[in-house]
Amino acid sequence: MTRSAENSSRPPLAVLSIIVSMALVATGNGHLFAYIPVRLAAEGFPPWVANAMVASLGAGSMVGCLIAGRVVQRVGHARAYSVFIALVILSVLMIALAVDVGLWIAARLTYGFAAAGLFIATQSWLNDASPNHWRGRVIGAFYMAYVLAIGTGGYLITFVDLDSAEAPLVSIFFSALALLPVSLTRLPAPPPPASIAIAFRSVWAISPVGLTGMFFVGGLTMLVQGFTPVYVTNAGYDKAETGLLVLLMQLGMIGIQYPLGALSDRIDRRFVLVLACAIIICFAFYAGTLELGNFVVVAVIFAIWAGATEAIYSVANAHANDRAEPQYYVSLSSTMLITWSISGAIFPGIGTALTPYMGPAAFIYIAIVMAALYALFVLYRICRRDAVPSEDTGSHQQISGHAPYPAELSPQLDNYDPQKKTEHHV
Repeated sequence: MTRSAENSSRPPLAVLSIIVSMALVATGNGHLFAYIPVRLAAEGFPPWVANAMVASLGAGSMVGCLIAGRVVQRVGHARAYSVFIALVILSVLMIALAVDVGLWIAARLTYGFAAAGLFIATQSWLNDASPNHWRGRVIGAFYMAYVLAIGTGGYLITFVDLDSAEAPLVSIFFSALALLPVSLTRLPAPPPPASIAIAFRSVWAISPVGLTGMFFVGGLTMLVQGFTPVYVTNAGYDKAETGLLVLLMQLGMIGIQYPLGALSDRIDRRFVLVLACAIIICFAFYAGTLELGNFVVVAVIFAIWAGATEAIYSVANAHANDRAEPQYYVSLSSTMLITWSISGAIFPGIGTALTPYMGPAAFIYIAIVMAALYALFVLYRICRRDAVPSEDTGSHQQISGHAPYPAELSPQLDNYDPQKKTEHHV
């Protein structure tokens, strides 16, 4: 039986072990997203310190995107997965040892590296195990489970004692538990990737809007998801309110991202990208001027903002794939992931540097500027290049910038000629 025939005969439940494992990892990660700013605020640290943890996470993720694929090449998917889980546990143990800024920054760097490695290993595994006729549903289920698990983990902060190491231990518990489904699975691991390459110039030739979208949305995602808990904690929210807000923000993926993604299947995706930017600008501006006394209003504002950010990620991905030939999808996705990760390190770093001067709301102003610049660029591209005809476009896929979609990199894209795909659109 060939590998493709074997995959076609495999039921969708066969990949459940990978989805459950990554959901458990996400639960521990979401728990730390809520715990770190609350604990640092309780210890009297200024907001920029908690923001620095987010920037460190982004920097670690960027390094992971560049290096972790080679780990998978060297030892295979299953062993690499165990290595990255071990690094996750070690990083959380560092947080449990003591409240020390230098130690925690190193811990978040390590966690970011490991998280990038986990995505590279697991999602290429999912792609290999899923035949075409249900791959989209598997990937959609994976992202939905991951994002909702992050929110659930954040909400669990309500029930822990902040004066002890209980919260990091809860995160370690879920991370260790995540080893079991993958260790016990009978799902064959895919062959290691043959080669790795990055092709920014070729991706730019295919889709300037898509590549630029990844550059902006990496920072936008890390800012809204990472800095919002810091912002509301500094405003006086307790651990229960902060944890609940982390949960409710993830629901914006369902309430905002899905409708905008469906709309992008019916009209020029670039107009949807401009609309998503407009939503971010409006609701971020509202968040920056709003008194944070009404929790329900605050939750709605940040959930819509977060959902619009997720929409940029998935729609920009779909726009780029519309303009590429199928054999280049792997290289395209991987190069865009690297771009996302670079942004996820740079803009939180800028936000951290500006917080002492502009206050905890600095990330809001940065997000407004980023969304405005990207909207202007997309409008410029609309004037320069026609849309891909609807018969040439694929369907929008429910994916998340909070859990970016990676794949192994291939040098094939270096030989890509975008004129063959888009010569009648330019």
